[in-house]
Amino acid sequence: MFAKASLLFLTTFHQIMRMKLVNSSISLAVLLAGGLVLSALRPAISRTMANAVMGADSVKHDPNTGLVADEHLTLVVAQCTACHSSKLILQNRFTRDGWKEKIRWMQRTQKLWDLGETEPVILDYLVKHYGPEQKTFDGRRKPLPAIQWYKL
Repeated sequence: MFAKASLLFLTTFHQIMRMKLVNSSISLAVLLAGGLVLSALRPAISRTMANAVMGADSVKHDPNTGLVADEHLTLVVAQCTACHSSKLILQNRFTRDGWKEKIRWMQRTQKLWDLGETEPVILDYLVKHYGPEQKTFDGRRKPLPAIQWYKL
């Protein structure tokens, strides 16, 4: 809807400018009025699109960190984002052993404290929400079968 309104406004504005009968102050007024109308429409359209996306993806995310919201989010945020951005979690997908190795590396080299009895809970959260994805398609095409190349 926003895209259609934007296109309609730009088309109308372009037609007005092509007429060359309109002075620059009227053109500026039309441009400003159209911009105000479009900016007023944007929040309503954004909410509609967000609701549609939330309906498709039932997983809720924390608006501050982007991490999946569940009962262990507060613990993970407190332990992990005290030293680094949540984006370091979001951009990685490891197995339980992979996440554990990252924690050990941070403890050896970055002075991360001993997580104690919270470590298994944090690992459960990380593996559940940021473990390896099971993909049927890896983004590459299958090799071409029995192809015969010709000399150039």
